[in-house]
Amino acid sequence: MELGAVTFSTTMTNTPSQDYPYNEVLQRHYNYTGKLDQDRYRVGLKPESIACLFICLFIILENLIVFMAIWKNKKLHMPMYYLLGNLTLSDLLAGFTYMLNIMLSGPNTLKLTPLLWFLREGGVFITLSASVVSLLAIAIERYFTMHNTKPYHRAKRNRMFILIAASWALSLLLSALPIMGWNCLHHLELCSTVLPLYAKSYIFFCVFVFLAVLLAIVLLYGRIFHFVKSNTQNPSCVQRKPYGHRSRKYMALLKTVTIVVGVFILCWMPLFVLLLIDFVCPVKTCPVLFKFEYFLAVAMFNSFINPIIYTLTSRDMRRAILKLLCHRCLVTKDGRVRNIGIRISFTKTDVNRQGLETTISSGNGITLPVKSIYPKLKLSVIA
Repeated sequence: MELGAVTFSTTMTNTPSQDYPYNEVLQRHYNYTGKLDQDRYRVGLKPESIACLFICLFIILENLIVFMAIWKNKKLHMPMYYLLGNLTLSDLLAGFTYMLNIMLSGPNTLKLTPLLWFLREGGVFITLSASVVSLLAIAIERYFTMHNTKPYHRAKRNRMFILIAASWALSLLLSALPIMGWNCLHHLELCSTVLPLYAKSYIFFCVFVFLAVLLAIVLLYGRIFHFVKSNTQNPSCVQRKPYGHRSRKYMALLKTVTIVVGVFILCWMPLFVLLLIDFVCPVKTCPVLFKFEYFLAVAMFNSFINPIIYTLTSRDMRRAILKLLCHRCLVTKDGRVRNIGIRISFTKTDVNRQGLETTISSGNGITLPVKSIYPKLKLSVIA
């Protein structure tokens, strides 16, 4: 019993707070893992780091546009879109944390105190945790919505606020564990190579939690798709137009969210695998661990691609973004969205000696006949 208590204290509570103000601790840990042998900690920002900074700026801009489009469009004030807005907010904050992480990396890393280092890395863990838990919250909300045929808007809103609050509370708690004591200060043999002040056990715990959440998301969406498919194939449910329309609408939203989940897994899985390698690899024996920045860049691409997915797959989201960016040219005085496009229709005409007649209509009642050898063509420009 006494031995177990000693083991727990060496892995969970080995961080005296008085060591936080001294940056010599970082130099000792980085030197032990072999990171100081690289040029990255002797020179300034590399060109790829500068390129990542511009990508971070674009991530912030595009996610801010999506967030404002959801906020200002009253038609999107529904639990599903609020949860998507929460995911967008986590991507937006991820752009800030990635940018700070890049600017405080390289030679600036060794100038940080352990406290600042924990805050720098904790910001990335907060946004990552918020993204993962937000995806789980969306899956939970969809699951309960599909199984509740009666719409209780107040219950949905309360559940939505609880899910959003829980996602950020769990994210803050998970990222605060190292600064609360779960780290490897004074125990270099327990340290991670990728993140030299984090204990390997903490990193393994985080990866395990993230993978468990992703597995739960996949299982929930599997149940939802099975439920929707079985009901759409049921003749009694198909004949109920409101239910059939609601099922089709939910299926479209599910496709959007499923693509988001799939892209998240593709972008973050390489980093998760790297962290698992870090857990099993002895110090200075796996050179791939020193390429952490490239794996983080792939993960960062997830926050870049999510707003594009929303725009391409959701018609309502696309209209809201276009309305936000170009309000005057897309909205009429009475508040309706203009229909801008070209409608082409072919009609038959009698063949005469002079050939077939083609008419071009501008939409204002004026038709211009044109002699042609083609069938009758009506071109209407709708403004």
